[in-house]
Amino acid sequence: MTLRQQFKFWAVAIVALIASLVLLSNIMLPFILGMAVAYFLDPVADKLEEKGMGRTAATSLIVGIFLLVSCLSIILLIPALADQFVGLLKRIPGYVQAIYDLIHPLVAQIVDLSTLTEDGDLKSMLTEQATGAIKNIGALTVNVLDQGLAIFNVITLLVITPVVAFYLLRDWDRITAKIDSWLPRRQQATIRTLVIQIDDVLAGFVRGQSTVCLILAVYYGVALLSVGLEFGLVIGIITGLISFVPFVGAIVGLVASVGVALFQFWPDFVQIGIVAGIFVVGQILEGYVLTPKLVGEKVGLHPVWVMFGLLAGGSLFGFVGILLAVPVAAVVGVLSRFALTQYMASPIYGDADEIEHSGEDV
Repeated sequence: MTLRQQFKFWAVAIVALIASLVLLSNIMLPFILGMAVAYFLDPVADKLEEKGMGRTAATSLIVGIFLLVSCLSIILLIPALADQFVGLLKRIPGYVQAIYDLIHPLVAQIVDLSTLTEDGDLKSMLTEQATGAIKNIGALTVNVLDQGLAIFNVITLLVITPVVAFYLLRDWDRITAKIDSWLPRRQQATIRTLVIQIDDVLAGFVRGQSTVCLILAVYYGVALLSVGLEFGLVIGIITGLISFVPFVGAIVGLVASVGVALFQFWPDFVQIGIVAGIFVVGQILEGYVLTPKLVGEKVGLHPVWVMFGLLAGGSLFGFVGILLAVPVAAVVGVLSRFALTQYMASPIYGDADEIEHSGEDV
């Protein structure tokens, strides 16, 4: 097969894959979630197999425990998180008013606000902006509930996702062996090497970083709740869950929690300092313990590339695209590095010394 024929084959395959995602995106969610669960739990099944347990028994045990933990987490956390989230939305106008009262004297020393404050234009503008933001958040929440969490979709996720995860996890080794047998013989070694690199990246980021995020979510939520911070549970869990992008989760959580602490505990600087200290300890825990142990240093996914992938995937395919963003980013990253290595080893790139010598010969 010539290079042109190979290019045509892989181009057609990629176009067919993208077209399938576009056409079937409405029903792909439970299958992609099932694949993600199976991929995440496959190392555990392998460990149980090494200890003598059958693959089917190991899969049943793992999926059962995973479902039990997931259901208990939803039952125990969702009501508390919903209550705190609604309470936070209700308190936003009060926070805006407090911010206005705090910064108004400081800004008044620099800028003449007499014309605005006489008619109350500045205050009304801030209030209208806060109210509009709350309405937009409420409308977005209702839209998500109407479209993404409809009854049929919930039933589909609860029923199909565990079934897909069970069968994929049980047959994972056979599926990978069958796919390996389909590889073109001449490029088999190269493709295997690339797949191993992609798996290393995904294992480090998806499995490792997901575990880090869950641990941080529990830590921040429990710690902020224990010090009596209002809405500490929802702030802590959201902070942990978005910590897959370095520093973003910590910065968002620090600003939100310290902001709430300022209005709740002022002028108790000790209590405010404790809230800020929770995030300092969290960053030390993440940077020096969790990430080196669970993720490693060779993930190869830059935070900017991850954010771009998430935004692009969400824009193109919605929630399904968000789920596929990190795997696709890992594949593109590995293939890009491979292509760059091939280019730099080719005559197209050349060598500076070779070019200089060739110039002297001419």
